Parts: sequence; C-alpha cells; structure tokens
Amino acid sequence: MADSRCQACGVTISRYAESPVCPTCATNTDAGRSVVRAAPIASAVWLWATAEASTAIATRDLPTILRAYRRINGTSQAALAELLGYDNSYVSMLETGRRVISDVGTRRHIAARLALPAHVLGVTDVDDAEFRAMLQFGDSTVRLAEIARQAGRAVEAVNELWPLVARLEARASEGHMERDSLVLLAQARVALGVSLGTVLPEERLSSAARWTGQAVKIAAHLDDSHFYAHTLRMHGNELRKAGHPGAAVARLDHSLQLSNDPADQGGSLAFMCRATGELGDVERFDSALNTYRSLLEKNTGSGLLFQPFTLREIELRGLMGTGRVAEACTLVHRQAGRPAAPQWHIIERVTTGEVLVASHDIEGATDAFVEAIGSAECHRLPHQIQRIIRATAKGGMRELAGEGSAALHRTRTTLAAR
Repeated sequence: MADSRCQACGVTISRYAESPVCPTCATNTDAGRSVVRAAPIASAVWLWATAEASTAIATRDLPTILRAYRRINGTSQAALAELLGYDNSYVSMLETGRRVISDVGTRRHIAARLALPAHVLGVTDVDDAEFRAMLQFGDSTVRLAEIARQAGRAVEAVNELWPLVARLEARASEGHMERDSLVLLAQARVALGVSLGTVLPEERLSSAARWTGQAVKIAAHLDDSHFYAHTLRMHGNELRKAGHPGAAVARLDHSLQLSNDPADQGGSLAFMCRATGELGDVERFDSALNTYRSLLEKNTGSGLLFQPFTLREIELRGLMGTGRVAEACTLVHRQAGRPAAPQWHIIERVTTGEVLVASHDIEGATDAFVEAIGSAECHRLPHQIQRIIRATAKGGMRELAGEGSAALHRTRTTLAAR
C-alpha cells in the first residue's frame, strides 16, 4: 500500500498508520489527546528484563517457566492454579514434569494467562509471526527516524515512529513481549519523546517528557548501563524543556554516573549546563561547563551535543542565565565551528539574538532573530518561535515580536488538525 498524506497538513503518512491525520497534527489538537498512550507493562518487564525469568523462558520448558513465574512473583502453587484455572494437583504435576501437555489449545491458554508469546510454549501463532516480522524492521525505523530528526525533519520522525510505538504498546499492554521487543519499545519511546520535544509548543512539552520517562522505566530493568544512561540523559533534557530543571539535574547526574564514553558524558554535561543555567546555579553551571570543555579538549567532538559549536551556545545561554551578561556579550562575537543539525543553528541564532539585545546591538539581534524565525517556521519548531517572541518583546522589538507571533500562528495552523 502506498504512503498517503495527512488530511490536516499534507505531510506523507507512513503506510502502516491507521489514522488519516498524522501523529504530529493529532498531538497538537486543542484537546491535546494523543493517538497512542504509554501503556503499563509491568508484566512484560518482569518476564523479559529479569535475568532469572529470561533464562527460564529461553529454555521453552513449561515446568521451568512455571517454577520461575512463582518464585519471581512470590506466588503460591495454589494461586498459580487459580490463575490458570486448574487444580492444585494438576499444576504440581506440570511443574515436576509428571504431566506433559501436547494439546495446542491448552498451551495457548497457559501462554495467555501468563502473558507469554504463544511460540514460547511451542505454539505457532499468526500474530506472533507477523509481529516478529515487523520487529525485523523496527530497529531500522528508530534509527532512520533519529537521522531524520537530526537532519531537521522531526515531524517526519514522529510520523514514522508513531505506528511502530502503537503496535509495540498494544503488544506490551497484553504482556506479550520478548526481550528484544521490550528493548525496541524503550528505544522507540525515547526517540518519539525527543522528536515530540522538538516539534511541540512549550505548553505541550510535558507530553514529550512523559514518553522519555516511560523509556527510563524500562531501561532501568534491562542491565544495560549505556542505554540506561542515554534514556536518563534524554529524559532529563525533556524535563528541563517542560519547566522542571531541578528534576532534570537529578536525571542528568545519574546519567553522568553511568556514562563512560566521552561523547555520552559530553551530551549529559551539555544538558546539565542548560538546566543549571536555568536554575541560576553559578557553581554547578561552571563546574559542568569546565568539565565539558576539558573533555572536548582531550577528545574529538562528535554528534549534536559534543562539539565546539554546542559548547559556545550552552556557554552563552548559561552566562545569561547566571547573570553574567557582560561575559556573554564578549563571547557572542567569537565563532566556533558549525552546527551539526539545522535545529542547533536555530537554537544558536535565538541565543545569539538574546545576547545581542542585552549588548544593545539591535541591528545584529534583528538579523539573528529574523533568520531564526524563518528557519524555525520552515522546520516547524514552535517552541523556538516562542523563545523569539519572548526575547523580542522583552527587548522592546515589537514589530519583530509581531512577526514571530504571525509565524507561530502559521506553524500552529500547519501542525493542528482542522
């Protein structure tokens, strides 16, 4: 089936999407209701993230699985028998291997009651087969969506991730998840949250933080410190953007404790600079910034967050946030590298405009803001336009604030379902 187009904004919708309206438009409706909501997946977590459970399930041996289920959940044999709808003596025989089940219907019943994929107990299931086929492309979907977001196409990233997340969420809510698909769900949740955090207006950024927060809940159980650090880092930044810099600092501290790679540490430190700067915490901002600069001097910069261009932008914003305007005004005229992504160029233009207003360079500030407005509208980044409106209104640049408001209205119209 060919890709179709959103009835609201005309953007291409994934062939796997079921709604005629793209996810970004749906998320931006006045009601603010999401097409997909993160589902509780406690059963999936215990099944596939707990080492003992994963080992038991990998055996595909029913007695081993039943015993592991009871130990991990602290369930008595009588309670398990009640859950399965069998006599206690029958469950005892199953656990000890004195009774072997060959009936497909019975195996499917047990799998459903324990929230296991049917194939774990040797039952061929059409839905399981289709789901496993989809998972083969799921990792590529997440990676391509991340590439699209970093290239300034965050709307397309959201629209590609949404159908995948919807399918995974539905599966997880039933507990029918394997470890690989649980990991993929966490990856997709954090990627979706970050992409939403790029395209949503300020008043709806809490939605992005909720998605990254759900990814953290899974990652905490997966025994993968690198991925756990990544989810904490991205969740911390979305919390900051949603207006919770204190909570962001706590997540970013945890991320730094788990990170060993310089680029990962640099990413966490970049966000830490943002959060501590917004808190006006001079000591913690300076400490994070100096550590970031030292890492960058010793290692080759890479990615969006660990490079000279990013260092300059976070330093400018942090100096302004901690009341050191004169230092920011001096730094603003020093150029450092090139942005790794379009949105970072926009972010830098807005920050530069704010500093130039503070230094009374209205002409330079106007040029920076005009460039930022055009790029932010082109890439559909409403919260960057909102930053511009605040900065220009504060600086008495009423005409430019009006241009920003008009651009914000056009962007909202584009992103809102009619």
